[in-house]
Formats: sequence, C-alpha cells, structure tokens
Amino acid sequence: MNFKAALFDLDGVVFDTETQYTKFWGEQGRRYHPEMPDFHNRIKGMTLVQIYDQYFAGQTEVQHTITQALNDFEAHMSYDYIAGAHDYVVSLRQQGIKTAVVTSSNQAKMAQVYRQHPDFKSLFNAVLTSEDIRRSKPAPDGYLQAAELLGEAPAVCVGFEDSVNGMRSIKAAGIYLVGLVTTNPREVVAQYADVMIDDFTHGVDIKQ
Repeated sequence: MNFKAALFDLDGVVFDTETQYTKFWGEQGRRYHPEMPDFHNRIKGMTLVQIYDQYFAGQTEVQHTITQALNDFEAHMSYDYIAGAHDYVVSLRQQGIKTAVVTSSNQAKMAQVYRQHPDFKSLFNAVLTSEDIRRSKPAPDGYLQAAELLGEAPAVCVGFEDSVNGMRSIKAAGIYLVGLVTTNPREVVAQYADVMIDDFTHGVDIKQ
C-alpha cells in the first residue's frame, strides 16, 4: 500500500534547529533547574504551556522572563532545512501525496519561518501549531488531527519525527514512523522507528 499523506514535525525534521534550541533550553535549565542537567532533553516536543505547567507552575515572573527571551531568540534563529528536506517534500507533492506539519511551535514563531521561507506554506496542505492541537506530544492528538484534516486514515499516513515525545506521539496514533537521527542517538530512535534516516539526502521510500 502506498501512503497517501506524510506528516512532519518541524524542528529537527524539516529545519535544522535542534542545536539552537538545545543551547537556549540548556541555559534555562542551568539557571532555573540546575538539579536537572538533562532539562533541555526533557522538554523536547513539549509546548511552552506544557513546559510551564510541569516545570514552572505558579512562577509567573519566571514564565514571563522565559517567554520574552524565547521570542527574541526565535526572532533571530536560522531556519535552515535539514539536508534534502525541501526537495523531498516537493517530490511528495508532485506524486500527489498530501503533506502536513505537526509542531509544538506557536504561530508567532511560524511567522518568522514564513518570513525566511516565503514558499513554506506552498509545501504543505496544512500546518498545525500549538494553538491548534488539543493535547501536545506525546499524546497522539496532533497527528490524528492532521490525518483527519487531510481526509486520510492514520493507517495510510507516514510520520517523520526526531524527539522521543514526537515518536511516541506518532506510534500512539497508529502511524508508520520514520525516525530521524538528528536529535537522539540511533539506539534511542531505533526503539520507536519503523525506519531510520540521517536526513533526506537520499529520499525515503514510503511504500509499505
């Protein structure tokens, strides 16, 4: 069976931004949670609201400070494509395969993405952000919502993820998982992925 829809996480899958986020959240972890040296890994795939609820509950001033810092950081980030990602998505569209982004990022960040990449929206039939998703990763909601929005059953969708929360989300949705080894070691990705890739340089055969 050929897949009819391809669903993509954003950071670490479409864009090579994970090292930048690791730096930012590493600094926040050292400042506010020095007892958690892996803080930057714990929050991968979580929305900002989730991070605040779990790690900064009731700390209004801290939340405000982090939000301001993050908005400024994202405004100056480089949104460079993972090797081969742009051409791969274009090739899927040419084959008639529907595409969507499912990201924990918010619309303010996506505005920066659209400014740097004016053609980005044309690559995808839908872009779901944190404002659109009922429950964030690792819950399956975002990917199930994307499949429904595209009019396809999860069984004929393929998902692309790099973070543990994201991979758990795709598997919980019953979607075939291509795991990118851009954020986690191969042995970690191998625990979840049906197929592993380093990037999109050689494409991905998404035929079951």
